[in-house]
Amino acid sequence: MGKYEITGYENLISDLKDLIQKKQYHVLQMINAETINLYWEIGEEIYRQQQENGWGKSIVQVLSKELQKEFPGAKGYSAANLWRMRNFYLTYCDSEKLAPLVREISWSNNVIIMEKCKDDLQREFYIQMTKRYGWTKRVLTNFVEAQTYEKYLLNQTNFDLTLPEERRLQAKLAIKDEYTFDFAELSPEYSEHELEMQLVNNIRAFLIEMGGDFSFIGNQYHLVVGNRDLYIDLLLFHRRLRCLVAIELKIGEFEAEYAGKMQLYLTALDEQVKLQDENPSVGIIICKAKDKTYVEYALKQTSAPIGVATYQLRNTLPEDMKAMLPEPDEIVKRLKLFDEN
Repeated sequence: MGKYEITGYENLISDLKDLIQKKQYHVLQMINAETINLYWEIGEEIYRQQQENGWGKSIVQVLSKELQKEFPGAKGYSAANLWRMRNFYLTYCDSEKLAPLVREISWSNNVIIMEKCKDDLQREFYIQMTKRYGWTKRVLTNFVEAQTYEKYLLNQTNFDLTLPEERRLQAKLAIKDEYTFDFAELSPEYSEHELEMQLVNNIRAFLIEMGGDFSFIGNQYHLVVGNRDLYIDLLLFHRRLRCLVAIELKIGEFEAEYAGKMQLYLTALDEQVKLQDENPSVGIIICKAKDKTYVEYALKQTSAPIGVATYQLRNTLPEDMKAMLPEPDEIVKRLKLFDEN
């Protein structure tokens, strides 16, 4: 009997790979959830025994020594981590909403959120974002230290009206309410051109400040529309959004006509530059100052996705930022978007 050549099995291999990867991911999720459950129960037991016996923090030193003797080589039973487990239980034991969610992210990410966030609304934001976008410990730390939560609540865009649901949240995260260009060396009465050149000459620092997912394409990017020459101050590409991002720099206060000009830029980019597999372009107008109500009115009737931000030249975030945040009820409404998407 002759040998038969087997062909057409490529789809089977692809299907099996997908199946294995899904199962492996599911197993990892289950392991993570069980680890968090274990740490929760350990934390609960430590707290209960403390309450019953009047023990202080030093009890975790004794427990750590005994557990490491019983389970040699097992990680996670240091005195510091046992104390974190106790605090972890106390932080979430009364929260019906967050207690299940913490099982869906890693212990290291939970520790960062628990220790660096001040209230449950802030914690919910970072838990949901970590869950949704798979943030690593380093990425999460960077976002927390950059006060992404506050800037997400404060930023002004028309993305709710102009972007599809699947892109809306990521786009809001891509734009801050305020940027700090403390690396720029400018004369007291600098021009927009000087500001632009400082950003270009310090492109690495600029892209880091923008958020890390941007790539630089060019400055004074030239487009021709009819008989007119258009020049976009800075053109970037956002990897997660998979779209071009046009940036207009203004050293004064925001004016409504800037939104109209940006809409023209975005239309031209989508018609002439955007690749077929890329998403429609987004615009960011960065001004020295803005009136939030005026910006809201200016963006309301604009059909192109645009965000308006301010910049400062020194890293002096206002101490009263918390006073500028929406009321808790409004924050809860915004966080509900995570549950709906």
